[in-house]
Amino acid sequence: MSERITAVKGMNDIAPPDSAHWEWLEARVRALLARYGYRNLRTPIVEPLALFVRGLGEVTDIVEKEMYAFEDRLNGEQLALRPEGTAGVVRAVVEHNLLYDGPKRLYYMGPMFRHERPQRGRYRQFHQIGIEALGLAGPEADAEVIALAADLWAELGVQDVTLELNTLGQPAERAAHRQALIAYFEQHRDQLDADAQRRLYTNPLRILDTKNPAMQPLVEAAPKLLDHLGAASRAHFEQVCRLLDALGIGYRINPRLVRGLDYYHHTVFEFVTTSLGAQGTVCAGGRYDGLVAELGGKPAPGVGWAMGVERLLELLKAQQRLPAVPVPDAYAIVPDAAAWPQVLPTLRALRAAGVEVVMHASTADGLASMKAQFKKADASGARYALIFGADELDQGMVAIKPLREGVGPITEQQRRPLDQALSWAAELRAAR
Repeated sequence: MSERITAVKGMNDIAPPDSAHWEWLEARVRALLARYGYRNLRTPIVEPLALFVRGLGEVTDIVEKEMYAFEDRLNGEQLALRPEGTAGVVRAVVEHNLLYDGPKRLYYMGPMFRHERPQRGRYRQFHQIGIEALGLAGPEADAEVIALAADLWAELGVQDVTLELNTLGQPAERAAHRQALIAYFEQHRDQLDADAQRRLYTNPLRILDTKNPAMQPLVEAAPKLLDHLGAASRAHFEQVCRLLDALGIGYRINPRLVRGLDYYHHTVFEFVTTSLGAQGTVCAGGRYDGLVAELGGKPAPGVGWAMGVERLLELLKAQQRLPAVPVPDAYAIVPDAAAWPQVLPTLRALRAAGVEVVMHASTADGLASMKAQFKKADASGARYALIFGADELDQGMVAIKPLREGVGPITEQQRRPLDQALSWAAELRAAR
């Protein structure tokens, strides 16, 4: 036998029955996004490296340490697997002039890639669902995207999710705060760990997000961005808070919440949970009014969020909110291969009528025994067995046998005519 090839570490297959939970979650999210007026945008997995260097910031952890970047062997172009979704969405909006007729509400779903140590709910290939509201400048847009996420938690029945909120102000205010942070941390350089030393002059705001317990007192006493905000930035943030109050959405203002990407300013937020241990963030986002211009478009505001699908599914599993795995309505049992000319048209008619039916087919060893087929039918979770036996087929009939108690209108084994499948298909669907 040839040597077995396995998946790349941290890049996982999603097989049944787990894939059913992914489909269920994606369908629920799509339905909610449609009610808010969001439409789907699909961007390439591979993008120019410059998109993320310019869009996310050259000294961010993603660009410096985590991106899968490579050179195209055909033309030498520098490329990268997308590590997040917002930059690609904005690139597409600029490239295709999608804002020519006004604001756009867009969403994406798909895989992202970061070269980091795989751990629970955090993988090298992971999946995000994200929304981007482009061309909307007011604080009401910030409140609406936050409300959308809060509505999703309610739809899914998720508990133990807290909204943390902050503002990063405008670029000039952030720059003044940056200089104040550098001056402050320079005075306490001997207390900085290696990560903070590295970030001191490149991205000092990220020092505030340190998880090092020894640095917490130092960080708590650091200059606050709120002290550097002008009247317009304060008014924007205060209105966001008022609107969240009006919506009945609770929040905690966290002045240390900075987010890890350079394009954020004004409102930033995270939804966090204590149900997943250290990996507590399940959704995060904020306002990025300068990103469209940074990527070559006419200046336009934007605000959005992204959530990790793996992490959200972990949370739903921990809180026992995942639905039961779907099972077929019926399982077709075929004792004799001579029956196929009658079996296949009947099953096709049932499927056209919306019935989910699994057909037992031959293997390399031929058709299994009736007993073995019934075991397969029971293991499938199907509610009914459709028995295409010789006696039934001689009369142009199929026997329907309930495999579960109390599942639908057919409570004991009965026969139905093959040529009238559409008339009794609803009885099989009613068992759901």
